[in-house]
Amino acid sequence: MNVTDVAYDTVHQHPGGSVALAPRMGMSDATLRGKVNPNTDRNLLSLQEADALMGKTGDFRILQGRARTTPSRSPRRPPAGRTTSTCRSRAGAAVAAVAWRQERTNEHDRAGQGQEEAAHSGREP
Repeated sequence: MNVTDVAYDTVHQHPGGSVALAPRMGMSDATLRGKVNPNTDRNLLSLQEADALMGKTGDFRILQGRARTTPSRSPRRPPAGRTTSTCRSRAGAAVAAVAWRQERTNEHDRAGQGQEEAAHSGREP
């Protein structure tokens, strides 16, 4: 599956779909639907928007789709000057960085929800 199809699925399979996600991303639901529409090449998701989409949904299929469609160098030979273990450790570090960022995003979202609930109930957060 290509990145465009994965972005479409990420939006439309998320609980509430584009109606729920778009305001959290600072756009209308019609704009978000248009950006992930696989039948058009206008109004595509930017890299920052794709990153925000993954952060808001916790769904990283966009990265997985990109990895599947990116031609790799020879699987038997790492890039010049790098060992296979170096390449693996860098890939592991990238995955760890994404996971760390997702944890921080989730913590931030939970903290914001707690403050919002407190404001509505009149209690201290």
